Amino acid sequence: MRINSKHIFLKTFVYLSLHLVSLSGVQVMAQPLARDNGKISGTIINAETIQPVEFATIVVIDPHSKKPINGNIADEWGNFTIDHIAVGTYQLSISFIGYESQQIDSLVITENKNRIDLGKVLLSPSTKVLKEVVVEGQRPIIEEKVDRTIYNAASDKTTQGGDATDVLKRVPMLTVDMDGNVSLRGNQNIRVLINNKPSIIAASSIPDALKQIPADQIQSVEVITSPSSKYDAEGSAGIINIITKKDKMQGAMLSVHSGVGYRGSNFGLRGSFRKGKMGFSLGGYGRAQYNVNGTYSNNQTTTSSSGERMTMQNAATRTNALRGRYSLGWDYDINKNNYMTASVQYGVRNNKNFQDQLLTQTFEGNTRLANNTRNVEVTNNSGTVSLNLDYIHTFKKPQQEFSVSGQYSKNNRTNNFLNTFAITNQPDSLIKNINNSYNEEIIFQTDYQTPIGKTQMVEFGAKETFRKVTSNYKYLHTLGDGNGLVEIANANSTNIFTYNQNVSAGYLSYTVSLPKDYSLKAGARYEYTAISADFQDPNGLSTKIPSYGLLVPSINFSKRLKNGNLLKAGFNRRIQRPSIRYLNPNVQASNPLYITVGNPDLSPEYTNNYELAYSTTIKNSSINIAAFARNTTGAIQSIRSVLDKNVIQTTYANIGVENAYGFNFYGTLKIGPRFSLNGGTDIYYAYLNNKVADPLYHASNSGWVATARLRSSFQLNNGWSMESFSMFRGRQVQLQGVQGGIRIYSLGFQKELFNNRGSIGFRIENFLASGLVVRNYTKTPLINQKSVNIMHNFSFRINFSFRIGKMNFDKPKRKKQGKNDDELDW
Repeated sequence: MRINSKHIFLKTFVYLSLHLVSLSGVQVMAQPLARDNGKISGTIINAETIQPVEFATIVVIDPHSKKPINGNIADEWGNFTIDHIAVGTYQLSISFIGYESQQIDSLVITENKNRIDLGKVLLSPSTKVLKEVVVEGQRPIIEEKVDRTIYNAASDKTTQGGDATDVLKRVPMLTVDMDGNVSLRGNQNIRVLINNKPSIIAASSIPDALKQIPADQIQSVEVITSPSSKYDAEGSAGIINIITKKDKMQGAMLSVHSGVGYRGSNFGLRGSFRKGKMGFSLGGYGRAQYNVNGTYSNNQTTTSSSGERMTMQNAATRTNALRGRYSLGWDYDINKNNYMTASVQYGVRNNKNFQDQLLTQTFEGNTRLANNTRNVEVTNNSGTVSLNLDYIHTFKKPQQEFSVSGQYSKNNRTNNFLNTFAITNQPDSLIKNINNSYNEEIIFQTDYQTPIGKTQMVEFGAKETFRKVTSNYKYLHTLGDGNGLVEIANANSTNIFTYNQNVSAGYLSYTVSLPKDYSLKAGARYEYTAISADFQDPNGLSTKIPSYGLLVPSINFSKRLKNGNLLKAGFNRRIQRPSIRYLNPNVQASNPLYITVGNPDLSPEYTNNYELAYSTTIKNSSINIAAFARNTTGAIQSIRSVLDKNVIQTTYANIGVENAYGFNFYGTLKIGPRFSLNGGTDIYYAYLNNKVADPLYHASNSGWVATARLRSSFQLNNGWSMESFSMFRGRQVQLQGVQGGIRIYSLGFQKELFNNRGSIGFRIENFLASGLVVRNYTKTPLINQKSVNIMHNFSFRINFSFRIGKMNFDKPKRKKQGKNDDELDW
């Protein structure tokens, strides 16, 4: 059977068109000579869960002409008010996707009775059996909420066979570099949640976490630029919340997704079973990456007390990887007011990067001092387990709710490298670094919310987080005697570093809907962080980081205009605690002339975020514009210095200030029933200054940074569809240089099969160039460096999916949670 939502969009379109006409100065009313001071109000309620239905469409209709004359959209509590209604008799139509439409007849506005309060208006959920699911109206690819932007990844077919990094490249305000690092408005210090919960692997390495999530399992991505006080204060730039697909319907379903291509293959399945009060879900995904090759070159000139040296390096590169993610979920409706969920997830990543025949030549003036060749192998493996348990209790009063949740996560990671030197007539010379680390996290959280009247909400809660990070590292080398590898007994080369971080937090949040469609959400969160760190072999190594407390305010203010447009402003203060990536004291020297080492003495950085945004809908298009400012003190930035004449060391430090000022624009356009286009741009001005007085080490940089993306979709005949995507990211401004820009593009076709139970698709990527070229520059009084990475990323793949089973919406047992999906924290 078909779920037909065309009438909903038609009414909304007519309603918005009506307001556009009224803005032009033309008055539209049922009885032109009558006064138009009438008002109709009410609250839209789910008939089965007795919970509000947010953002339902309410339209006032002239019963004689059957034409809409006015209307509005319910707020997040289901409340609506429609004013400026002339004297007369009307019909009221109420509709929302997934619900049966409701029509109320014979509403009479008179001179003496010009206010009608309908009270609670019940909408019943649609009860349709999904034997052959055909959804005629898809959710828009981009949605704008009061505190976030939502990218509905399930509507985008160009990412099939990829992973979460492919999805995030398409999301407004986000950029992803060739290593998988994600930036929000140019800042990589973000908080990544998966289904509203923190991910321990994302805390250790965001690229690792994203590579383990298949694109086919992502329902949507929420970019929360102005988080409320319910959210952790972590993440200077904001929060990215990845929502995976779930099935809450009765019955059983199993879907299979697979793909094979020139540079990778994948296989995944997702299943669910629900009967009565209990439901189970499972998922499995594996992806192999191969035939990923390229080249690397590095030219650097360094100045030290012994003079100036120039070094040139060249190598061929290649990458092989295996990734997987497996999950099992359970949920149980104890009764209509009590609900429990539990899940276990395991993710795995095995990655090897190679630099073959890395040639290094060093010159001092016209004299060549060194000329050697080595093979480099870098191993990056990880395994992550996560256990979650949640209990939710709802009350008779709609939206009153109490919840308790617990989570245990552990990520084991291996990050090794092996350098092999071939020496004529001698055994190979080897240098090996072994770095085994783990990141363990235990979380307890409780939340409570209750409405006050119809227009206010109070929320408060507490959270305790226990983190422990351990890095066990050692160096081994050969002595040239053919007896194999020998450990280097040095505290700087071999040691165990342990870092404990406990965060206690509490929050209070207040939301109110004000007259004339204004709304305010304000709150505060206090977090106290206790830290201890030590080395197994101190030997002069020590670190002392004091405990600290932080009060984090947040405020979001919005105005929903009469024509359906939304104006919003927000302010929030954020903190970024350094992760193991920045703290790890292990010296990463796979390239001995370009080494990286963490800084265990790092302090957190603090950021103030300001945002002003406007969104509007004009006929078949929507436009979103936002201006923002970000001011950071103690920003964590990479610092490069010269060691041992021609060795460049990269470490991390809390620099003076980092500011960004910019805007983003994106929109969607639907041309007829078949073609849609969406895209936008992010532009900001970055300024960095380390405030160091010494001219040799003082650094500052500034400049404009731009990103643009464009996606199109075209529905062809006979079940065929075509989609394209392109993205350009300009250079990134860094404290001591710039990182070069990148561009990617893809074109895909898909054919629906077996009455829409299956599909087959073809996708081709980056087919107009030989490779992706990224040029990085570093320039200081002591360093002048240029490196070029070329990755041959032309690719094509064939994808196939198939779904079996039958599910329906019959007899839902559980109340909807009081929290709106776009307000959830956990």
